[in-house]
Order: sequence, then C-alpha cells, then structure tokens
Amino acid sequence: MQLYAAHGESISILDVRALKDSLDHFQVNEEEINCLSLNETENLLASADDSGAIKILDLENKKVSRSLKRHSNICSSVAFRPQRPQSLVSCGLDMQVILWNLQKARALWITHLQEDETEETEGPQSPCQLLNPALAHSISVASCGNIFSCGAEDGKVRIFRVMGVKCEKALGFKGHTLGVSQVCFLPESYLLLTGGNDGKIMLWDVSGGVEKKQKSPMKQTHRKKTKRAAYAKQGGNSSSASSVGEEPGKMSPKMSIEHGDKVNWLMGTKIKGQQNILVADQTNCISVYPLNEF
Repeated sequence: MQLYAAHGESISILDVRALKDSLDHFQVNEEEINCLSLNETENLLASADDSGAIKILDLENKKVSRSLKRHSNICSSVAFRPQRPQSLVSCGLDMQVILWNLQKARALWITHLQEDETEETEGPQSPCQLLNPALAHSISVASCGNIFSCGAEDGKVRIFRVMGVKCEKALGFKGHTLGVSQVCFLPESYLLLTGGNDGKIMLWDVSGGVEKKQKSPMKQTHRKKTKRAAYAKQGGNSSSASSVGEEPGKMSPKMSIEHGDKVNWLMGTKIKGQQNILVADQTNCISVYPLNEF
C-alpha cells in the first residue's frame, strides 16, 4: 500500500489510502530525479538523477547505502532485476548501459550503444547516427531477471541477455520513426511495450530472439503465453519473432496504437482482471488502452 514518488531532488513515501500526508521524506540526490526502482525484497530503493548518479536508499535504516557513479551524463532510467535484489541495470544520455552489483558496489559490465554498433559495422558513423545519437531513455527487465530491454533516441530497441557478470546483445529492431522514450515488459512474458516520440505505442513479442539461450525456470510459461498471444493476434498464425541472426528492422509489432502525443511513460497492468496499457504524455491525462487478447 506504499507509493514512492520523486519530485525534484526529493523522494516521498505515501500511503495510497491516505495521500494527503507523506509517511516519510528523503533528499539524497543532488539533482533532479528521473527514475525510481524498488527491489523485490522492498528494502532498497534506487534513484537516478540528472548528475548521472544512482543513490541506493536503505529503507530499513533510512540512509544511503551506496552511491553509484559511472554515467557521465543524465541517468535516465534504472531498474532492479527481478529475483536478484542486489543487482540492477541503468542507462543514460551518455549512451551507456550498465549492469551493477550492489554487494561489490561497482559496475560489472558497461556498453556504449553507439560505439559498439559502429564497431560491429566496422566503419565510420553514418549521418543518421550523428543526427540521431543512441541516447538511452528507458530500461525494463523481464520477470526472469536475465533479459532486459533499452529504448534509445535513434529509434531502436535493444534486447540484452545477462550472462553471469557480463551481458550480450540478443536482439535489435526498429519500429518507431523517432526516439523510443519508453520500454516495458509485461509481467511473466517476453511481450514488450514500447512508446515513442512519434506518438505511437507498440507491442512486440521478443521471445524468438531470447529463448534460444535463455534457461529460466519460467521459460515454458513464457513460451506458452507468448505463443497464445501471437496466435490470438494473428488469427491462428503463431510465427515467432525475429531471431538473433536476422537483421534489425525485420521484426513486426503484434499491435500498434496511434496515440498521437509523445509518450513520456507507459506500463502494462491489470484493472479488474483485464490487461491494460497506462500511458502518460504531454497532457495532464492518463490514457488507458485495453489489451484483452493478451
């Protein structure tokens, strides 16, 4: 029943049954907070800010237990990994994606989105890369804890697989014509919601690209759910998503919504037993879209 809210450099803890007064208040970040993430055991809260720092707040002792500083620009998004309360991932406008271990209080793995892709193509940066750099806006971890997605300003969505103390890129695709502002995995599946600066919301099935090497105990559940979802949406054709070997851009979304306004935030959630998408944009209204068939 507790809500953690960031406003400016401050964090407030509220009781959703009585929102008038805060239960507690913290000011641990030096600059404006962009993202909060609570771990599964609900004893640690991560807050990422404009300085690039991530503060780890120990909620039991009510003090900062760790200060993570490796981003050289705004840290736009941070997320604890499910089933791993001491591990988290982050991304920022420095185009870096970082895997952290809180027990060692250091970065285990770092990738630079644009530099790494330039190395893969073995050539200079294209004009498109220079005009639309891969500034990382949003990160989301699947329920298995080993797969996470990142949305960036270059319009691409990248899927990474955690392998011990490092990560590998499992999949990359592009569906939005402008930057990808938000990514969000639906619970217990490899169905991924994306929102963009182009005002579009898309739903992707990335199971085909990640399940080949993924050995999660939830694997069978994920496969069944995503196959049922693909079957329902495609009228019986349950062809899987693009595999790792396919070129970026070959994937097609399972669903596309013309929202109209730039998407600032989105998530999938059940309301009265029905799956829905909640969307926040440039207006002061929250939009709700049904996801009945998934």
